[in-house]
Amino acid sequence: MQPQLQPSSSPAVNGSDWRVWWQLTRPHTLTAAFAPVLLGTALAMENSGIHWGLFFAMLIASLLIQAATNMFNEYYDFKRGLDNEHSVGIGGAIVRHGIKPKTVLKLAFSLYGISVLLGVYICMSTSWWVAAVGIVSLAAGYLYTGGPLPIAYTPFGELVAGFFMGVLIILISFYIQTGTVTATSILVSIPSFLLVGAILLANNIRDLDGDKEFGRRTLAILLGRRGAIRLLAGMFIVSYLWVIALIFAGIVSPWLAIVALSIPKAVKATKGFIGKSNPIQMMPAMAATAQTNTIFGFLLSIGIFIGLI
Repeated sequence: MQPQLQPSSSPAVNGSDWRVWWQLTRPHTLTAAFAPVLLGTALAMENSGIHWGLFFAMLIASLLIQAATNMFNEYYDFKRGLDNEHSVGIGGAIVRHGIKPKTVLKLAFSLYGISVLLGVYICMSTSWWVAAVGIVSLAAGYLYTGGPLPIAYTPFGELVAGFFMGVLIILISFYIQTGTVTATSILVSIPSFLLVGAILLANNIRDLDGDKEFGRRTLAILLGRRGAIRLLAGMFIVSYLWVIALIFAGIVSPWLAIVALSIPKAVKATKGFIGKSNPIQMMPAMAATAQTNTIFGFLLSIGIFIGLI
């Protein structure tokens, strides 16, 4: 679902090497799960004290679900013939390092299992309504590339990823600490919705030509490369303007303006796609897009922490 910086020219790595398994999780994508948990918890500090056990349970569960989703992606893209040893943007455990596809699938479900156990702990400490939300989230992670009509093959991938990996993680992290969801927590989650969606859009811009050949109907394909790049730039712009609007409305502390420090990354991401069609050439722009989301989320959390002092 996210970029992976290991082209086929990388040094051969044995399937028993721990690096293969680490790459299978696509570690550079895991911050997309970490930043929303941190942000939701930071917002909760304005309303209550922090239950650290719940924080770490939520954090680990989110990371495991993200890693498992990446594994489902690798498994089903391989089964459908989208991935081979020359593919850009994959972990490569199956097509490059000989890991059995069923092993990848079993590992993904095992990570889901551990996340469910953590979810039980969270529910026992808060509310069993969290379980219903968690089940829907697990289903979305699987159906992103699994099932008869994978979400990743439709124009709704950015919308689904932005909602579940952006908005929902923030709101659950906030809820398990406070027992409620506020208008402020929802409003502050909107930039995360946009930026997580931007990661998927960047992925689909890079893979546009290959996805078109395999019959995918992603948003990038429908808009065309130029239109998709414009949308990506627009998502960045709206994210920053949204925070400014919240500050001027007196909803959040002026310290949240610190997110402006991440603007150079957003500019680099947008410019990195312009005039390029080779997937390898677009990898730096992909990385910059993911980094924008991470840095933006961290800075937003720092702004909230400072505003509480």
